[in-house]
Amino acid sequence: MMDWTPIVFVIFKLLVLGTGMFFAIKWHYDQGQKQKDSAAEMRAVLRTGGKVVVVFMLLLLGLGLITFVLSRLIGLDMTFP
Repeated sequence: MMDWTPIVFVIFKLLVLGTGMFFAIKWHYDQGQKQKDSAAEMRAVLRTGGKVVVVFMLLLLGLGLITFVLSRLIGLDMTFP
């Protein structure tokens, strides 16, 4: 019984990945066929991407400041050599 387990799992994995790849390629092909208003869509994507980057940087800055204040509060030495 144990000899067949890897064979069954590998075949199942290949079937699942093959099906997923087929539908991923089909979806991308269908998206290319639509040809919607790409200029407005590109602006919206860039605007949203910019907002995500700004929010991420603000959160990163806030986390750094909180870490610095907390480390100074508990008495860690934060000076450079």
